[in-house]
Amino acid sequence: MSQALTRDLGTRAVGVLRWLIAAYFLFAATVHFVLPANLPQPMAWMYDLDGRMHLVAGAAELLGALGLVLPRLLGVYPRLTAAAAAGLVLVMLSAAVWHLGRGEWPSIVGNLIMAALLAYVAMREWRRGRPRQAVTAGVAA
Repeated sequence: MSQALTRDLGTRAVGVLRWLIAAYFLFAATVHFVLPANLPQPMAWMYDLDGRMHLVAGAAELLGALGLVLPRLLGVYPRLTAAAAAGLVLVMLSAAVWHLGRGEWPSIVGNLIMAALLAYVAMREWRRGRPRQAVTAGVAA
């Protein structure tokens, strides 16, 4: 497989990953804002958060989700996508610390897996958003 094809497949895979993660965080933000009754047991911890924490977490997740897709979709400030992913890494690490205090190991594992995926997206998007330098006779212009 050629390098160009491999790079293109990798870029597409990260794009799909960005959209899937954005959908997840849109759902999570909605749950924080609405907080429906009768959440499944693995999400019952949400009832223990106070109203301000729901607003902060929901806002961070909503802004992060939008930041994962809108800059690339609109073709403006592509590095914002990397910044959004990095911000969501911090959200997931903070959530892992909160769950650690409660001994909720499945949630901690999920938070760390999501943080790792977001870190990967952030790294790929940061590299992709760099302006290309013109090269003339082997010397950068």
